[in-house]
Amino acid sequence: MKLKTLKVAALLLMAAVAVPSQAQLNLKKAVGGAMKATQAFTLTDAQMADYVRESVEWMDSHNPVLPADDPYTQRLARLTEGITNADGIPLNFKVYNVVDVNAFACPDGSVRVFAALMDLMNDDELMGVIGHEIGHVLKHHSKNAFKTQLLTGALKDAVSSTGGKIAQLTDSQLGTLTESLVNAKYSQKQEKEADDCGYDFLVANGRNPWGIVMSFEKLQSLEGSSNPGTLQKMFSSHPDTKSRIEKMTKRCEKDGYKRPEAK
Repeated sequence: MKLKTLKVAALLLMAAVAVPSQAQLNLKKAVGGAMKATQAFTLTDAQMADYVRESVEWMDSHNPVLPADDPYTQRLARLTEGITNADGIPLNFKVYNVVDVNAFACPDGSVRVFAALMDLMNDDELMGVIGHEIGHVLKHHSKNAFKTQLLTGALKDAVSSTGGKIAQLTDSQLGTLTESLVNAKYSQKQEKEADDCGYDFLVANGRNPWGIVMSFEKLQSLEGSSNPGTLQKMFSSHPDTKSRIEKMTKRCEKDGYKRPEAK
């Protein structure tokens, strides 16, 4: 009885060795995928910085950047004078002459403000938006969103296949990456963290933190306007506006800051 059992076991073992099963083939694929994912997940900060830099350069070359002598650029330069870094991250500011109402800050400290947003907001409100966006950088929200984009789909394959070197990305891939910078989706928790961090940033740089409250009030007042398309991106990335206005208002009042007069 024991001999028969051993023979059966031996035959099963020979069959398993002789003919690779579909499960074994799938296992090889899974191992290969895991190796790629491991390479991607071990991106260094320097490699991440290179991808961000390349993405920002791509954005700047594919959008109408207003020159230094343009009134929009001069206004932004005046408002941000003396603001050179955020916790050691060097900042640089540019204006895109586009009709969308938006602004964003990249992990490398590149801040891009849309001319249409500047048309809608006074100086305090505009600085409130900028402070909030820099808050996302300081809390590493933008960096994490960018990394997530790098580690998905075709981008992950392109990045992991280089064996640690910076991949040569196509225009389409760079466009996908820049989308994650411009239209990053943050949780309500992250948005509120950026509010508080942006508040501290504005105060540290001698700006009035009421600008954050006023910017949200302005956006809220424009909700349901005759041209909601230009506001859609800004509103979709700033959920729960009412409670955030209330929270920031209480903080400004508690800290004794005077609300600027509307201009």
